[in-house]
Amino acid sequence: MKYTTYICCAILILFGLGAAVFALTGFNLLLFLCAGNVFIYRAILSLAGVGALWLLFWLIAFRPAQFLN
Repeated sequence: MKYTTYICCAILILFGLGAAVFALTGFNLLLFLCAGNVFIYRAILSLAGVGALWLLFWLIAFRPAQFLN
């Protein structure tokens, strides 16, 4: 479970960096890496959704910030 969380965090960080590049330059790095194939682009974007849902579940189920008081 720990490795799944690390993988999902890494995926979301990479998508965040790609979104930052797109926001700052207008160059869609992810679409470039997919060679312009829209089906692969959408499949990879769905990974970001799965990663976000996993992390939401992890934050609700395990409450890692519970003892930060």
